[in-house]
Amino acid sequence: MSKTNLIPLLVVLLLFSCRNNETNSYDNYSSWEHYAGTPSGVRYSALNQINTENVRQLTKVWEYSSADKDEQNRSQNQCNPIIVDGVLYGTSPESKLLALNAATGAPIWIFDPESVDQSLSEDPMRFYKVNRGVAHWNDGDAERLFYNVGRHIYAIDLKTGTLIKSFGDNGRIDLQLGLGRDPKTFNPFVASTTPPVIYKNLLISGSRVAESIDAAPGHIRAYDVISGEQKWIFHTIPQPGEANYETWPDTKAYEKLGGANNWAGMSVDHQRGVVYVPLGSVSGDFYGRFREGSNLYGNSLVALNASNGEYLWHFQTVHHDLWDRDLPANPNLFSMEIDGTMTDVVAQITKQGYVFLFDRNNGKPIFEIEEVAVPTLGLEGEKVWPTQPIPKLPQPFSDQYFSRDEVGGLDSLEHQRLLSIYDKVPYKKLFDPPSIAGNWIFPGFDGGGEWGGAAVDIEERVLYINSTRLPWLMEMVAVDQDTGSMSLGQRTYVNNCIACHGTNLEGRGEDYPSLIDVFDRLSEKEIRSTIENGLNMMPSFAGITEADKKALLEYLKAPKTIKESKEPTSVKEVNGLKVPYQMNGYNRFLDKDGYPGIKPPWGTLNAVDLKTGKLLWKVPLGNHKEVTIEGVEQTGTENYGGPLVTKGGLVIIGATKDSKLHAFDKTTGELLWEAELPAPAFATPATYSVNGKQYIVIACGGGKIGSPSGDSYIAFALD
Repeated sequence: MSKTNLIPLLVVLLLFSCRNNETNSYDNYSSWEHYAGTPSGVRYSALNQINTENVRQLTKVWEYSSADKDEQNRSQNQCNPIIVDGVLYGTSPESKLLALNAATGAPIWIFDPESVDQSLSEDPMRFYKVNRGVAHWNDGDAERLFYNVGRHIYAIDLKTGTLIKSFGDNGRIDLQLGLGRDPKTFNPFVASTTPPVIYKNLLISGSRVAESIDAAPGHIRAYDVISGEQKWIFHTIPQPGEANYETWPDTKAYEKLGGANNWAGMSVDHQRGVVYVPLGSVSGDFYGRFREGSNLYGNSLVALNASNGEYLWHFQTVHHDLWDRDLPANPNLFSMEIDGTMTDVVAQITKQGYVFLFDRNNGKPIFEIEEVAVPTLGLEGEKVWPTQPIPKLPQPFSDQYFSRDEVGGLDSLEHQRLLSIYDKVPYKKLFDPPSIAGNWIFPGFDGGGEWGGAAVDIEERVLYINSTRLPWLMEMVAVDQDTGSMSLGQRTYVNNCIACHGTNLEGRGEDYPSLIDVFDRLSEKEIRSTIENGLNMMPSFAGITEADKKALLEYLKAPKTIKESKEPTSVKEVNGLKVPYQMNGYNRFLDKDGYPGIKPPWGTLNAVDLKTGKLLWKVPLGNHKEVTIEGVEQTGTENYGGPLVTKGGLVIIGATKDSKLHAFDKTTGELLWEAELPAPAFATPATYSVNGKQYIVIACGGGKIGSPSGDSYIAFALD
């Protein structure tokens, strides 16, 4: 350990030695007043009125529809709502903030951001500004809500649903500002999908940024909850004089690079005064010649003093990330016995299926973590990091190697076709460097662990996590090829669009649609606005020149008839950095009918004993009942959204493509109950009590992986 790391660790021990294993009064496990249930983010409820004995008697007691889903099935609702004093606060597909009677579903008020920002009415991102929750602040005398719409955080009066105009700039904060760099120097795409956290009178926020080399900085910032004034900033790429700055060979990296952002949420230890922040990779993804080194604090869990943003400790889960292995969800804070002593710990799930477990005081691993040698033969100019951290325990909750024996196909002909694709891809190991020849990414780019997060039974110290079992194919393409015969529009497409929309505009499934004949479906104004503002998984490309935009639009109109330019072209250049390789699309490995090209199960729910590190059980999650495979009773499905676990012995989760809400026995993994939903619930449920009655509620938004969109909240309770 470096001296730089050691000093802040000593400070932590001195500050918190007087506080050991006390009950955190901020974590009321009988309520659901915070995203993920409590500031500790464990998705655990002490309510037990609904339990393993009576769960089969659950019935739907109310349904509320916001009536604003997109009829073309492009909208989503991933919100984990909060419940305060009998009122449910959540969001709709069009980013409206809703206040509903939590016992009946009756609307109390609705805040529409368009009422204070008319430009939203023409914003194609209106359906795509994904919001996963709401933050609530209360000091005993006043209280307010905070929620995200794109790059803005709004402050809303809890009782009336009106904008608090004294906060920030006329009621909102612009996350694109206050990053310490001129916005003209980076891609303007800055947004927030997961709600901020609150410590005392501070609102602490991360952001979602572009994943290209020109991405905005991913710095963590805190704002005054009353005024909106920025109070502190933590630089996720350290600057001169800051801890771990010396790990960067390029001493000017912080001036040029972005990313290392928190898009997945944070967790707060109020009694320690520490916020635990998981970060994504440094931009740009997949090719790291311009970010030589381990790339701190990319892919790191970082502990910060919540009062002032000072660095305390970190652990990096992937060095010099080349596989988009962002930390995908908020960490879980709880206590467990270690060597006879109760110890406060933090657990962090990863896309690659690992769980990292640390002492909350100092970042010391609870189980041994080994630096394992990995292949280092990368693309030209790449300096692949020679080792990666692998925890010996807990056992991985996801499979991590896609073997030939696992190739799927619902009939022999399709199986042979999928095998032929598999055999052409030479690189199959977890940390094989990206290549032109191709790599299997397994678990896929979405994980493994994903934004739905994990639930922890704080009494039994068991972690519950869902996972999709789907390989993705990654292929790199050289863009410094001879493109002298290309038009400006073609070159602009190659430099900016090919990674997601393919070499022939054919697209990559529902999340990355085909651009063939796109002008038959959308107006030029809509397409231009999408380029400039982003759309769903697509970030903004407002940074490209006006000439490039016009040329790209002309190319999309008639890609085969554009007049060829004889002017020589160069590789993509951003901030003076020439990028010679691009990733050729996010390619899910699917069969001809759209099912995963691997043998079932295609999605699982998993239980990990954190005391021993052993996997307790793994069961299929979801089912394609229309699919018949010999020996397979339940196929599992791709899944998005997380679980909650209750004292009543239940793990409750939606998440599946088959539009169901499920309740499992937390001890055995037995499926005890399920209910049909109007659309897939790609969100995390909440549970709460009103007038002595326990409810379970979930947002049914659909709109991903080819599923229908929805706009309902549905609540269940006992008869």
